[in-house]
Amino acid sequence: MRTLILTAALAAATLAAPALAHMPGGLEVVQAWSRPAAAGMTGAGYMTIRNRGKQAQTLVKVETPAAKKVEMHRTVTEGGVSRMQPVGQLVIPAGGEAKFAPGGQHLMLVGLARPLKAGQHVPATLTFASGVKVKADIVVGTAAPPERPGSIHNH
Repeated sequence: MRTLILTAALAAATLAAPALAHMPGGLEVVQAWSRPAAAGMTGAGYMTIRNRGKQAQTLVKVETPAAKKVEMHRTVTEGGVSRMQPVGQLVIPAGGEAKFAPGGQHLMLVGLARPLKAGQHVPATLTFASGVKVKADIVVGTAAPPERPGSIHNH
């Protein structure tokens, strides 16, 4: 019985290792999306970043060829008034995740080079303080795309 349990544990670890090997720094980006927006305007980006690694990772920069620059913001409400506040960096704890979502933390895609139309895919690169770079595919639509079990939306 003990041998059977050890064999099953070893098999599970062996199957999980290749999946982590495809996630730089143990990071994955899922459900990346943006609403449609006009060229020259500012769009917003949303996603979930999961850190399956054993140490925290700090997101320091996001880039996309679709915009002149990308800024990280969070929405704060004080005295009944909501405003955006810049976020210089974002820590994703080991074994944790960070969400960019409407009404909370989000990405501002400043100076769109072209309109963002429903159904389009926009590439983005997330850079972490550790030097790890994760590529993401942002889908333009009116809501987050469904998460496919076992899928990794980074390259």
